[in-house]
Amino acid sequence: ARVLEVAKRLSLQAARGEMVEEEGCERHREPLKVFCKDDGAFICVICRESRAHRSHTMLPVRDAVQEYKGQIQARLQALKEDRDKLLGFREAEMRRSW
Repeated sequence: ARVLEVAKRLSLQAARGEMVEEEGCERHREPLKVFCKDDGAFICVICRESRAHRSHTMLPVRDAVQEYKGQIQARLQALKEDRDKLLGFREAEMRRSW
């Protein structure tokens, strides 16, 4: 959800031609350049080297956004297909009950 929120915000800012400002690490005031897959959080390079994240799987932010964007789009497409099936079932039931 956090990845989606950040991706939407960045897309909207880029579409408006606004300067895209990076959020900073609350602890170190550094740019969030890495995504920790294990924790599902954006972190700075200093946090990446901490004991809390050292053994975790990491991705650059842009790669993480693209990866999760693809997953979100695939799930959205599956939900749309399910919705269309359900609407078809509902319509068939309504016809049958008439």
